[in-house]
Amino acid sequence: MLAYVLDAAREATGQRPLVVYSPATAQIRDVFADEADFALQDQPRGTGDAVRVALSSLDDGATNLLVLNGDKPLLVATPLRSLMQRQMDATAAMTLTTFVVSSNSPWGRVDFGPDGQAERIVERKDDPGRAELSAFHANAGIYAFDLAWLRGAVPRVEPSSASGELYLTQLVEIACKDGCPVATIDATDAAESLAHVKDRGDLARASALLAERIRSGHVQAGVTIQDARSAFIDDTVEIAEDVTLEPNVTLKGVTRIGRDSVIKSGSYVVDSVIGERCTIWGSVIEDSVVEDDARVGPFSHLRPGAHIGAGAEIGNFAEIKKASLGPGTKQHHFSYIGDAQVGARVNIGAGTITANYDGQRKHATRIGDDAFIGSDTILRAPVEIGQGAITGAGSVVTRDVPPDKLAVGMPARIRERRPPPDAPERVATASDTPAPPEDVG
Repeated sequence: MLAYVLDAAREATGQRPLVVYSPATAQIRDVFADEADFALQDQPRGTGDAVRVALSSLDDGATNLLVLNGDKPLLVATPLRSLMQRQMDATAAMTLTTFVVSSNSPWGRVDFGPDGQAERIVERKDDPGRAELSAFHANAGIYAFDLAWLRGAVPRVEPSSASGELYLTQLVEIACKDGCPVATIDATDAAESLAHVKDRGDLARASALLAERIRSGHVQAGVTIQDARSAFIDDTVEIAEDVTLEPNVTLKGVTRIGRDSVIKSGSYVVDSVIGERCTIWGSVIEDSVVEDDARVGPFSHLRPGAHIGAGAEIGNFAEIKKASLGPGTKQHHFSYIGDAQVGARVNIGAGTITANYDGQRKHATRIGDDAFIGSDTILRAPVEIGQGAITGAGSVVTRDVPPDKLAVGMPARIRERRPPPDAPERVATASDTPAPPEDVG
């Protein structure tokens, strides 16, 4: 939630936000260290005390202060800019944001005087006459202050008789006693963005509204989302024009998807890059790269560090971890490739496994361009399969296979590749007479 509030504040002001935190929320310092400054409130004693703590950390040259609650993940910059402009135009001691709500709302009620100026804010627990109202102007918890006045007013805030906390809302009455203007701005038209999160129900509602806002933005930018109710997209995801998202798709983290790609049903993509004209179907992709024109799925799993080359095909129940597959390579089904470098146009047969772990360390496998890995091959790393080499079905390869050789058996032995039956005959010369077969292992 705080990330969205910080983004809105930064966009509205162009300044680095200051976050007041308590010992119970100290972890946010690690999460947002690069995005905000911090002030510690030793004991949470209310919003008024939080502002007191913040004042001691502000630059002396500042003249105005924007104060936001950290539980408003739907905030956007536009109403914040309007609030600050109203504060400057009115030369007020403080300006607060209001919006119209029904009488049963839990928000604090803003009372106005005969001149239309705000006189006080009444919290629900202190407002027994609220039920007699059909609607009222609520305090949105978003304020702008004249900083010079605020420094002198905050020490005069008194503890609430009901809770003992120091309420920031008491500053409205203090300003009126000082004869200082208190301005308001009606943000009823933007009420959705003012929603706060106090419990799990609020969180669910805010999450649904935010998700719809994100989806709508992508649709306006040219993305086709076939079923908005089942598409879950993080705000950090980038999707190019003419991408299609089928139902039941989840896109998370710093994922980027290139133009004309199709993310088919059941796909889960996190922190990954998908190129242009790709098809991802019913698969999990984590911290990986899929280059242009590649196909993944259904039921594939790209674990962190997978890199799929242009035009490659990854199929049913294929798993790849910390491995790169070259352009045009095919790994269609029931196989595991880990800690490996695979060249271009390689065929990886069903049941292939790179046995990369010896119980203590991981080892690498290298497969050259145009190699053919037969079904049910086990490649015991570290091992290298040369360019154009072949492994026979069921082979257990424990040693390197030279380029253009054939490895068969368990453990595999190296043989010359036999030409296909329809290959044209040729006359051998001394320079190309094959060497005797090598018997390895």
